[in-house]
Amino acid sequence: MRGILLFGPQGSGKGTQGEKLSAWLQLPLVVTGNIFRSNIKSGTALGQLAQGYIQRGELVPDEVTNQMIQQRLAEPDCVNGFVLDGFPRSVAQAEALHNFTTVTHLLHISISDAEAVRRIAERRTCVANGHVYHVLYNPPKQAGVCDSDGSPLQQREDDTETALRRRLDIYHRATEPLLNYYRQRQLVFDINGEQLIAKVWTDIQAIFQTV
Repeated sequence: MRGILLFGPQGSGKGTQGEKLSAWLQLPLVVTGNIFRSNIKSGTALGQLAQGYIQRGELVPDEVTNQMIQQRLAEPDCVNGFVLDGFPRSVAQAEALHNFTTVTHLLHISISDAEAVRRIAERRTCVANGHVYHVLYNPPKQAGVCDSDGSPLQQREDDTETALRRRLDIYHRATEPLLNYYRQRQLVFDINGEQLIAKVWTDIQAIFQTV
């Protein structure tokens, strides 16, 4: 069983590498944002609860998020493991995750804030399922159209430099304790995300070929 967490700031390419890793290891790519959207769209009890908080402009409590993740990881396609992107985001969430599954690897794809800002300006996201592209480094086969599901691609409203720097600040404050939490458990694998996509992917593959 492989329980793989993906960590990295906005623009690090973890979405692209996560899709590659999911296909290569034949494990589902579980993205927190997609779980929220699916629950809200389907009108599940947890989805309705989360939507209520979101509509009031409040943060969704950990207990709701944790339950969504737990339910998703309990589905049959996760029996051999998963690649999880977007969770946990706090030590409390990490401890909750430990209670219902096993984490075997944390892949930390690191880039500088300056590089993140430079990359994000040309990032495009699938409106249906959140697949991420970059107009220079990872363009879709057809401009403006997702390769995976044919949905339109768009630039997110919060992909401005001001909004990004605010998100990066939150990422640094929240992620550093989490990395320490998992380093103490010897589960962190650091990858230089400022390399070419192909080289980042080679480095990731090497982790699973030697461990």
